[in-house]
Amino acid sequence: MRIADETLLLITDIVVELEDGSIANVEMQKIGYLFPGQRCACYSADLLLRQYKRVRGEKKKKFSYRDIKNVYTVVLFEKSPKEFHKYPEKYCHFFEQMSDTGLKLELLQKYVLIPLDIFVKYQHNRNVIERQDAWLTLLVCDEPEKIIALIEKYPEFRQIYEEGYEICRNTERVMEMFSKELYELDRNTVQYMMDEQQERIDAQREEISAQQDKLSKQQDMIDDLYKGTINILRGLNLSDQEIIQKLCAQYQINETEARKYLQVTVHPGALHLLQSP
Repeated sequence: MRIADETLLLITDIVVELEDGSIANVEMQKIGYLFPGQRCACYSADLLLRQYKRVRGEKKKKFSYRDIKNVYTVVLFEKSPKEFHKYPEKYCHFFEQMSDTGLKLELLQKYVLIPLDIFVKYQHNRNVIERQDAWLTLLVCDEPEKIIALIEKYPEFRQIYEEGYEICRNTERVMEMFSKELYELDRNTVQYMMDEQQERIDAQREEISAQQDKLSKQQDMIDDLYKGTINILRGLNLSDQEIIQKLCAQYQINETEARKYLQVTVHPGALHLLQSP
């Protein structure tokens, strides 16, 4: 079992054995990892191999592949990956391997992926009717009144909630990692996600910089246009006030802007005088 490792995106990860001998790896993620399908496949393969080694070691010569039970990879996402948001009304996805011919074989590896953020949106202003929805509400709800109501309706939830509460209060109870290899893989995935995010930020900065350069050039063109117009109007011997009025009417700018351009535009005649020896 592992709880809230600061270098990972996990809240908790625990392996349990079910009544029929099946094994389940139940994991909750703060933010969904990239490549959720591939990651689940790796965890499932690791879980299946561990079961095989353990059972074969216990059974020795009496071992049979019939002794290997299903392995379930159950992942709950506090903030789910983008793939799940294509299905805004679906919050419990079950996967298993199937043949395209209809041939049925027990291939053992099953997956249940639950985007809690989608469940919260879907369940908003709806009553909890199904037991599955009650379970999920217990996980995501932080309102005491709703939790009390759930426990009153489902008394068996009380012990589960109390145990979960105690675990949350004692996060130092972190036990051995499920798999060092998978742990390193998760850390690498987190780093990859951070690098990818940095690349997006850098690309956005470059795009913003390019847009700013473009806007700056456009502004220079507009400035030159205004200044050229002012020089033409001055050549017609118009007063400054008349020039301001014509600039405002022609280019739909206010008087303050027009006066600013008038002040920074040097009359060609004045420029000639400044350049004379």
